Amino acid sequence: MEVNANFTENAKNDFHLVVKAREGNQKAYADLMHRYKDSIYFMVLKMVNNKEDAMDLTVETFAKAFEKLEKYQPEYAFSTWLFRVATNNCIDFIRKKKLNTQSIHGMLDEDGDEKPLQIKADVLNPEETSIKKQQTEELKLLIESLPIRYRNLITLRYFDELSYEEIAQQLDLPLGTVKAQLFRARFLLGNIINRHNKDDI
Repeated sequence: MEVNANFTENAKNDFHLVVKAREGNQKAYADLMHRYKDSIYFMVLKMVNNKEDAMDLTVETFAKAFEKLEKYQPEYAFSTWLFRVATNNCIDFIRKKKLNTQSIHGMLDEDGDEKPLQIKADVLNPEETSIKKQQTEELKLLIESLPIRYRNLITLRYFDELSYEEIAQQLDLPLGTVKAQLFRARFLLGNIINRHNKDDI
């Protein structure tokens, strides 16, 4: 893979980090994320207009980009490619959200009367319940391998279902610190899950 001669110095630096990341260098991954996490976050925030969704989508963007790093071709700068991954991820998210938010208004039958709203029962059958329980147990084991401060944050947020504000209050931490550490915790957990899944193949 040759570096594009027309690249700026920044783009050339990114290219060298991508090469190292492909070779399994964890610091190169961290450096790329550190460079672009803020700009990706603010771009995503403009698209979805919700801070928590934007935070989750930013983490997803890096997870997807790092997973597909082998597909990156240096005819474009890494930043251009990364922003395209982020944009596509947001478009998918918005599309799914629209599908899930079905309008109740204007739901009339052929006679012009209102149709009763059909809501699908969200009940798992015994086999699905068993699989879900097993997956939850596996996830808890993977979370155990995180540093303790990240482990606590993930548990409070996703198992105890506390808001960012409630976590900040409980741990006596500034709200910004909670968000930043949760961001890092999810990124680390994502890497662990990806490695775990590859080991299972």
